[in-house]
Amino acid sequence: MKKISASLLLSLLMISGCFPSKPEVITHNQDDNPIIEVSQVYNSELEAVASNLKTPWAIEKIGETFYITERQGNIVKIENGQVERKNVELEKELSQANEGGLLGFVLDPDFENSNLAYAYYTYEDSSGQFNRIVKLILKENTWNEDSVLLDKIPSGRVHHGGRLEIGPDNKLYATAGDATEPSLAQDKNALAGKILRLNLDGSIPNDNPFQNSYVYSYGHRNSQGIVWAPDGTMYASEHGNNRNDEINRIEPGQNYGWPVIEGNVSQEGMMTPIFTSGNDTTWAPSGMDFYDGKLYVAALRGTALLAFDIEKKEYREVITGLGRIRDVYIEGEMLYFVTNNTDGRGNPQPNDDKLYKISFSQLK
Repeated sequence: MKKISASLLLSLLMISGCFPSKPEVITHNQDDNPIIEVSQVYNSELEAVASNLKTPWAIEKIGETFYITERQGNIVKIENGQVERKNVELEKELSQANEGGLLGFVLDPDFENSNLAYAYYTYEDSSGQFNRIVKLILKENTWNEDSVLLDKIPSGRVHHGGRLEIGPDNKLYATAGDATEPSLAQDKNALAGKILRLNLDGSIPNDNPFQNSYVYSYGHRNSQGIVWAPDGTMYASEHGNNRNDEINRIEPGQNYGWPVIEGNVSQEGMMTPIFTSGNDTTWAPSGMDFYDGKLYVAALRGTALLAFDIEKKEYREVITGLGRIRDVYIEGEMLYFVTNNTDGRGNPQPNDDKLYKISFSQLK
């Protein structure tokens, strides 16, 4: 079966980011592949909330205040137009491994009273390089590692995973990459190549699919996005092997195939994605969120914000021309996202990276 690739229509924006006067739209419909509609928004409708971010990774927001992790070990607070960068005091030496560092971050549900948050980071010590999930506490405007929830998550040259989210069940979910050892993804006794599920105190939920195990689903190569629809359905984004990136519907205890299958390949006992980039296209999907029946997914190598219509089985590029996009956050009618052009793989423009916002009424 032929695969289709979306043509990127926009030239790279200068810092002023001038868009053409009219959006261009292309549609494709080959065999059973979804329609791809490539569009763009006007620059006047896209607002830069903050600039000069350093390899940002995860967006959190409470009230009118943003907290954004930077891989070098900072949490940036953005409030009332002011940008405040704070170093995070960690118990282990933060690794500068490719794709590693301070990654996932989520605020405690009672953050306003507890000052607690959760973070995922890559570290190095005498025993090697690993990832860990920790609880952070904000004291006197400084973030400190308060306790370790889960340690010794395998870490390789790349493929650290790193996304953290709190689900509608008030459990903490984490994506763990295969640490460049694909066989670990099929090993249910290993933490690598998995989506993990924890209680907020770090203990194992008694209703996890495998007894005495943090493993929620397995057979993942390098997932970097998690989100739930209002009906409780869970979705995750996943980097394929060069191509064949995936958007998966996640069910507890299921095997998502890596490295046995990927993309549209099927095999009994393994789950196939609801969307795949196919053999000809690379998205490198990262953070994701949900709005009005669509998954909005940040794409790194795809250099776009992608919208996947679950019911219609279509997807389109809704924002392009800003380079690599790492995370997306939706609140009400507003969509926020961060670029990631300073991660060593992009082409940063002056004042990159940035946090942007746009309303959904302007995207339609």
